[in-house]
Amino acid sequence: MANIVFIATSLDGYIADKQGKLDWLHLVPNPDNVDTGFFALMNRIDCLIMGRNTLDVVLSFDCDWPYTKPVFVLSSTMTKVPQGYEDKVFLVKGELKDIITELNSKGYNDLYIDGGVTIQNFLKEDLIDEMVITRFPILLGGGAPLFGELKQPLNFKVTKNEVVLETLVQTTYVRDK
Repeated sequence: MANIVFIATSLDGYIADKQGKLDWLHLVPNPDNVDTGFFALMNRIDCLIMGRNTLDVVLSFDCDWPYTKPVFVLSSTMTKVPQGYEDKVFLVKGELKDIITELNSKGYNDLYIDGGVTIQNFLKEDLIDEMVITRFPILLGGGAPLFGELKQPLNFKVTKNEVVLETLVQTTYVRDK
């Protein structure tokens, strides 16, 4: 069982710019659609957990639904899933440990944790086992940070570090408990 983060950041650690936009993610061309790890991750995980804001961002993309696995959305305000996504998106709320226990009991063991606030909350509870962070060679100077305050330091060890698409640095960190 593992709770896994797979995310891109700017060099200064932001996942969205000051306007909340992700345009900078398209600065590195990928004309051959080289998989930078996303498809391998999708094959590995059982489901995704994301916050409502991240769901809204994904729904705003001009593309087909990108996930083949169930998406559990953390929200205390949403009362129903957007129309057309009832068989793809499921609402959950409560303590993160309880949500994980419930999902594990249903056979969802490898979880992709996505979204800034959601990742920060999982880290606050020391519930992240692995992080794959792809750093883009840009300084945004502000925006939505990947990391926030923690109750105590969390140690990770680097298990993989590689350059992808000739310019992105992708590092895999595993929690060192």
